[in-house]
Amino acid sequence: MDNRVVVTGLGVVAPNGVGLTAFTKAIKNGTSGINHDPQLEQLQFSCQIAGKPELSDDFIAQYFTPLELKNFNSSGILYGVIAGMDAWKNAGLDINHDSDEPDWNSGTVFGTGTSGIDKFRESIYKVDELQLKKLGSTAVVQTMASGISAYLGGKLGLGNQTTTNSSACITGTESILMAYERIKTGQATKMLAGSTSDSGPYIWAGFDAMKVCTYKHNQSPEQGSRPMSASASGFVPGSGAGALVLESLDSALKRGATIYAEILGGHINSGGQRGSGTMTAPNSIAVQRCIKGALQDAGISANEVDAINGHLPATSKDATEIQNWSTALDRKGTDFPYINSLKSTIGHCLSAAGSIECIASILQLHQDFIFPNINCEDLNPEITDIIDFNKIPQQLLNTNVNIVAKASFGFGDVNACIILKKYA
Repeated sequence: MDNRVVVTGLGVVAPNGVGLTAFTKAIKNGTSGINHDPQLEQLQFSCQIAGKPELSDDFIAQYFTPLELKNFNSSGILYGVIAGMDAWKNAGLDINHDSDEPDWNSGTVFGTGTSGIDKFRESIYKVDELQLKKLGSTAVVQTMASGISAYLGGKLGLGNQTTTNSSACITGTESILMAYERIKTGQATKMLAGSTSDSGPYIWAGFDAMKVCTYKHNQSPEQGSRPMSASASGFVPGSGAGALVLESLDSALKRGATIYAEILGGHINSGGQRGSGTMTAPNSIAVQRCIKGALQDAGISANEVDAINGHLPATSKDATEIQNWSTALDRKGTDFPYINSLKSTIGHCLSAAGSIECIASILQLHQDFIFPNINCEDLNPEITDIIDFNKIPQQLLNTNVNIVAKASFGFGDVNACIILKKYA
């Protein structure tokens, strides 16, 4: 079986917009969600700015019961459940709490890097202080890696595969490709795909210690994330969640669903930490093979790609990534596709990055625009030696977009690339 797979629902919890309407407006306007974080300053982080979604208690109460919120302390699960339930509703699907029968044809692949790190810390302190009985009955589900898929599986009554993947920064893109394969091969009709990331110092501290985060913009947070800029000095940590409902085309047409985009294919690989690849740096040959593999799987040629949504975290590897795209596509100068990085406005959302950025890519297809890059008025000359500066838009472009290539690259020398197409 070889089903066509389309996207029929979107949900997002991002630093610059919670909900699809707010997020769409923010990315079109180049609105930053990066702010000074007093807690990071208090803890003497070098980087004292971050991208963190803003959620009120009243808003959270729309998604969780008072009982569920008792002893609840997991930002990643919080973000993921909100994004996932929003995507389900956006797809026009019912959340039926009364049925005893699971939805056997629907499942989820919902990724994360860590789960409930604040809850885990809280649990350690209670154990050490001999307060074991005060842990509560939800400590396990809040801290187990698959906690997010378990929560969503229960809230939506999913009876198909319900699992969590974890592959560093490619987690979100990988989850979509895993769900895509399940529908393509006829093993499911609908899949909720996405990823989430915890927020706060206990998830960001390691990166600060590695000195991969910027420390130069603590007084000017919105200018801190600078992908493709000559003055880029490291990434800004972020958090949030993105969720997509994937569905067979036949099912979507049958129920008259809104179709945001079609997934043509993709590719996942690793550089094996060989050659130029290390735990923290990509093997360029593997990156190029991943991009070419995605094009081959999608059945398109390189010259059909209208736009690229890159990984581009605002590190010294940005120019290397551009070179890899140019080599893989055999396109450069004015022939290079438009390229942008959402990290300029939300920072690097780690395990949630791929899913949130895929949503931004899909919105471009659905509404015919290319969102602007911010903070790259001083473009890196190593990049402009490869591609024309007009291919890195710094203002919103209202233009027809037919095919977007989205890639993510992560710790462990892992790569994922997905090809998205306007549905017509």
